[in-house]
Formats: sequence, structure tokens, C-alpha cells
Amino acid sequence: MNKTKELLVQMMWELVGSIFVAIGIYNFAVQAKFPMTGFSGISIIFYRLFHIPIGFSTILLNIPVAILCYKLLGKKFFISSIRCMIVSSLIIDYVAPLFPVYQGDRLLAALCTGVFGGIGYAMIYTRNSSTGGSDFIIMAVKALRPHLSLGNIAFLSDVGIILVGGILFKDVDGMIYGMIVNLLFAVVVDKMIYGMNSGKVAFIVTKQGKRICQVIDETSQRGSTILNAQGGYKQDDMQVVMCACNSKEMYQVRKAVQEADPESFFVVVESHEVHGEGFKMTNIGEAQS
Repeated sequence: MNKTKELLVQMMWELVGSIFVAIGIYNFAVQAKFPMTGFSGISIIFYRLFHIPIGFSTILLNIPVAILCYKLLGKKFFISSIRCMIVSSLIIDYVAPLFPVYQGDRLLAALCTGVFGGIGYAMIYTRNSSTGGSDFIIMAVKALRPHLSLGNIAFLSDVGIILVGGILFKDVDGMIYGMIVNLLFAVVVDKMIYGMNSGKVAFIVTKQGKRICQVIDETSQRGSTILNAQGGYKQDDMQVVMCACNSKEMYQVRKAVQEADPESFFVVVESHEVHGEGFKMTNIGEAQS
């Protein structure tokens, strides 16, 4: 029963994500006539040249790539991606045309394409799935280089397609808009996947570790960890208090720590993900503490 429920939830996320992607592509990008990213971008080129349905050509393009990436990505990811690819392709060809088509400014169309597409792709990625095509390539690279950002991989892989589309149709402005869309995809995907649970981490070098921990608890009700350290110059015994907070709390923590120990050394770094008690994760839709 749990597996059935999990599958239904997976399919729901894929369906909603595919709708967002389809609207971004058909209702904004195609009508604005600027190059798109990924296999969708190639399909749009075929659509503009030969009037081949976007979804249909996307499925045809996916067949050889899917075969090549099958072993690397694994059976589960492959099956969910094939399902999502077919669903998104059908939505592009048969559902998206039912929605109003934006006929306004191309820049606004680019912004809407980037936001709608980025949200849709992020929803699909967080369910360990994809819409196939360049997504297969992106996830394959991610599997080989897990430290790389999904958004950055997608950005680099799609630049060539945008350039080809712009050169083919002699549309320099279109290439610029395509780059804007591509950048928005990368930003929105990373923000949706990582930013929902992002925060900051403070490293406080002090001789009053216990006192600093108490101040942090009183200020933000966050836990902290004391790390034993040694000064590099005088070799004095020191303590480093590590504390993870959300962005809104860090200012209060910094101010309280400086008042408690003016001689402390305070370092704040960005944290893309924070897991554990007090921080909720991981799916889109779950609120951060």
C-alpha cells in the first residue's frame, strides 16, 4: 500500500511539473520564437522548420539517448523518466494548446518561460525523475560528478543548442532571450531544490564556548556544537562554536554573540542545505523552519 501511495505521489509531482514545463515551452517560448534549451530546444527548431509536433519529436530524440544512459542512471530512474517524458510530451502537444498563448513582449515571455520551466523541472528533479533528453545527460553527469550543481550542468549543456537555434534563424535577440531563459532555469532549479532549505552556518572562535552556546540558545533556540581548537600563533587553547541558523536568525545571533564576547571571531558561511532537528526537508512544498 505504501509503495502504491508513493507511486501516486511521484506521478502527481511529475504531472504538475510537466504542466509547468509545457506551459513555459508552448505558451511562451514557441510563440515568442526564441531558442530554447535542451531537447525541447531542438524540437522547437524542428517545429518551426517542418511543423513537426514538439512532443512527438522530443520522444523520437529521446530514444537513442535513453538507451545510452540506461546503465549509468539505473532502472528506477530510467522508468520514471520515460514515464515523465511521455506525459510531458503529450501535455505539450495536447494540453498546453488549450491554455491562452502569450502574445506580448518577448522579454516578459522569456522571464515567464524561465520561471515556469524552472519550477516544473525542479518539481520533477526532486522526485528523482526527469523529462528525458538532455535531462538524461545532465543526470548522468551528476551521477559521475555529484559535487556539481544541477543548474550549472544544465546551463553549460544547453548553451550550444541556443546558439544553433539563434544562428539558424538569424535571430541575435532570440539568442539573448534564450540565454536569459537558460540562466533563469539554472537559478530557479537550484533555488527550488536547495534554497528551500538553505541557511547560514556560523563558526565562532572564542574562549567562552559554553557561554556562547547559551547565548545562541537564548537568542534563536538553536543548538550548537563546540569544537576544540588551538590558536595558530600563540598556540592558545580555543573553542569553535558551530551553529546552523536560517538567514533571518543569523543577524540576531551575531549581535548577541558580539555583546557576550567582544573578543570572539565570527565567521558566517552560506549553507545550501541544512538537515536535522529544527530544519525541515526535502521536498518542494515543505516549509523551512
